[in-house]
Amino acid sequence: MDLMFLDPNIKIILISTISGVLSFLITILSMPRIISRLENANIIGKDIHKISKPIVAEMGGIGILFGFIIGIFSGIYLHPVISFQLCIALLVILLVGLIGMVDDLIQLSSKEKFFLLFLAGLPLIWIAPPGVGILYLIAIPIAVSILSNLTNMLAGLNGIESGLGVIAMVSLTISCIILGKYDVAIISMAMLGALIAFLYFNKHPAQVFPGDTGTLIIGATIATVAFIGRLKLIAFIILLPNIIDAAMKFYSAGVMNRQQHKPTQVNDEGNLVIPDQGFKSLIRFVLRKPISEKNAVRLIWSIGIIFGLLGVITAIIIPSITGNESLSHFFQFKEMFYYFFPVP
Repeated sequence: MDLMFLDPNIKIILISTISGVLSFLITILSMPRIISRLENANIIGKDIHKISKPIVAEMGGIGILFGFIIGIFSGIYLHPVISFQLCIALLVILLVGLIGMVDDLIQLSSKEKFFLLFLAGLPLIWIAPPGVGILYLIAIPIAVSILSNLTNMLAGLNGIESGLGVIAMVSLTISCIILGKYDVAIISMAMLGALIAFLYFNKHPAQVFPGDTGTLIIGATIATVAFIGRLKLIAFIILLPNIIDAAMKFYSAGVMNRQQHKPTQVNDEGNLVIPDQGFKSLIRFVLRKPISEKNAVRLIWSIGIIFGLLGVITAIIIPSITGNESLSHFFQFKEMFYYFFPVP
């Protein structure tokens, strides 16, 4: 496809759109077969938040990963100038997806998962800004591990993970365009297309669950976009619902293995209720009175939309902040962190 006649910025936005559309089409066309295959392979789980406890296919994040791969490959083909950055992003997401598959099949411990995700984030070091210090380089894979776990923790209801992922990718894509990070939008758009398609099958009543394969790659994509596009503050704001959820869980129960989690219960009317004992969470915060699973998810999505909008607003005002002499000192102080203990 010859796009040479277009304005460079419009060209990249068009390529991002093509990547998103392709990832959407691949995911939505492949999911029915993936669901059938997962069910035949007995990779299934109970939907415990319904009275009938229906059996649902697990590990559906494979479809998200498949669509994302095709979307990124289209970006590499159409915009070879940034093929190295896109290949690194693809490598990181692939590694995180593989870790998610292993976790779905054999249930890794928290320490094993954190360490493996740290290793998966190491390739991002290759595209760090030149001359940065060792602290910044170490922070990159740590952030990949933490962010992947954050999007994996706020989960468990039909459509909640994929819906929040869609909100995050929309916010990141808009922020990239506002700040002129058009190249990076290819990554967020490729994941956005796949997540929108997956949400069709994952929304209430779910035909498939994402599993850790799906939830981990959402956080890894946010981390990748944040570091490649230098959108870390915006990514932090967008992820505040996940951060609040994790803080509530750690404050109330510390670090627990998933076997220790006591699930949210369902009453005779089919509404979700908080168990008598157990950790606090953002989901349980909205369940102060019994409500349906669908409404609980919508409330969490609403919280995600609020912080997604705050992220976009931040992208709008960042240029004026950096141009303000007094406020710019804060950003200069932040930049100092990048160059502590420079690599020889």
